[in-house]
Amino acid sequence: MSRISVRGIAVASATAVTAVGAVVGFSGTGVSASADAQTADEASTTKLLEVPAAPAAQRLSTGITHQADAQTAAYDEAQRVQAEEAARVKAERDAADKAAAEKAAADKAAAEKAAAEKEAAQKEADRKAAAERAARSDNRGAVEKVSASAADAQAIAKSMMSASSYTCFSNIVERESGWRVDATNKSSGAYGLMQALPASKYATAGADWRTNPATQIKWGLSYMNERYGSPCQAWTFWQNHNWY
Repeated sequence: MSRISVRGIAVASATAVTAVGAVVGFSGTGVSASADAQTADEASTTKLLEVPAAPAAQRLSTGITHQADAQTAAYDEAQRVQAEEAARVKAERDAADKAAAEKAAADKAAAEKAAAEKEAAQKEADRKAAAERAARSDNRGAVEKVSASAADAQAIAKSMMSASSYTCFSNIVERESGWRVDATNKSSGAYGLMQALPASKYATAGADWRTNPATQIKWGLSYMNERYGSPCQAWTFWQNHNWY
């Protein structure tokens, strides 16, 4: 039986009692008593019918609250997991980028070191080869006597290049040979104004390279231009390495 139907019966019953009282002639105190009884009955009926609904409503409210809390907790956990995953991915990416940069730097340094070592080894091999040839030499073929002086060589050099280039060129020659056409390095075999190694390199500029300063200067100027770009750039390199 629903709440409405039970209440309706209670009210109807109370109305009926009132009506009966009126018919039999109840009046005064009797009527008031009947009205009070009706009010009390209605109040009692309301309490009896409404009280049982409170626990059910409370249970429903509690269930909704628990469900909302559970959804909030699940959302927060999902956000936390997502943030941790994003942080992990970023950390891995940063670590990979750093490792790649370090590897590239190490590879570059290794390549530069290898190139420098190769160049130094080649120079050393050239020096040794020249020294061995000098040691095996039995003075075959008389070497022409050098008659050109340092001043002669300097004058020739000035005529073959600009003043600024001559200054740089002269700085190198002065330190390599002191402007002596037949200057010879006994340990390596390097020869002439430019201290070419092996000395036969001068032959590309002329067969008289042993005694002719012009031939040696021609070869030296060509070498500086081809290898460094100019005598002044060759001089800059010489100052940093004490060789060219």
